[in-house]
Amino acid sequence: MEETKKKNFLSLQLNVEDFVLASPEEKDSQTVMRESVGFWKDGFRRFTKNKIAMAALFIVLFIVFLCFIVPAFYPYQYEQQIKGSERLSPFEFSKAELQMKAAGQFVFPHLLGTDQNGRDYAIRVMVGGRVSMLVGIIASVLILMIGSLYGAIAGYFGGTIDLVMMRLVDIIYTVPDVLIIILLAQTLKFPLEKLGELAGFHWIQKLGPNMVSMFIVFALLYWVGMARIVRSQIMILKQNEYVTAAKALGASNKRIISKHLITNCIGTLIVTTTLQIPSSIFTESFLSFLGIGVQAPMPSLGSLASAALNGFQSFPEKLFAPAFLIFIIILSFNLLGDGLRDAFDPKLKQQ
Repeated sequence: MEETKKKNFLSLQLNVEDFVLASPEEKDSQTVMRESVGFWKDGFRRFTKNKIAMAALFIVLFIVFLCFIVPAFYPYQYEQQIKGSERLSPFEFSKAELQMKAAGQFVFPHLLGTDQNGRDYAIRVMVGGRVSMLVGIIASVLILMIGSLYGAIAGYFGGTIDLVMMRLVDIIYTVPDVLIIILLAQTLKFPLEKLGELAGFHWIQKLGPNMVSMFIVFALLYWVGMARIVRSQIMILKQNEYVTAAKALGASNKRIISKHLITNCIGTLIVTTTLQIPSSIFTESFLSFLGIGVQAPMPSLGSLASAALNGFQSFPEKLFAPAFLIFIIILSFNLLGDGLRDAFDPKLKQQ
């Protein structure tokens, strides 16, 4: 092959060497591609960049550690009554405990004092936080399962089915939940007490008929908001081409709803469920404050705040401790829900 003559720098002729085909190595060096990530990995990456949401997550984990792990190692029990230690201030010791300290024995201090029955208040606040969080999480899971399924069916089929199902939702919205809880608690009191005596159902005795009735009402009434949100999302998503393609390929309605529609609502479901947890905790605390909550001696943040009102002027910390914990839990879950919405909602995804 004849060598190409070197072009004069004053010439307007194009240099043939500038148009030599690039080698595969040179092509690969010029290729800049973003790492392929899935839905969850991409959402988690964006979630970790949200400092407020990460701070809320760490606070929630700390509260979980405080309410679920610490009581297992705490030297006092929530139902333990210490004679002569009634109504102690924070870090105050009774006469008997001072004598034990003088004798060289180690006595763990009462971090938040004791209540009128001589029970350590710090452990009762921690166990009360555990009860409130469990109620919020279990209620939110029930609401998620019932509401998402109900709303998806109504939104997908539409027409008469949607009309009937949504009118039922409107009727449920008018039902007074507090009244239903009181009626169920009185109606189911005797059957639940008998059921709690059986093996494997002793947890019913600890919770009491009021708390069991509260879970029943959560399952019967509180899912309607979730159902409306899911229905609106499904009615938009079912118009997309991939749903038409799935129908053309012979996919069943059950598969389309579960694999295509609800899956694409995952961002909304995560956010709504996360925000439902503080709402359920607040509802439980409010009902416990009114005396329609867990059965004594099991504490709840609402029942602790209610009991602290009697001695508020002398022992204000007895009210501030459960009230502050309720405030922190609700605020943290709300901020966490906002962060999850920003991370997993495709409509809010940063370009």
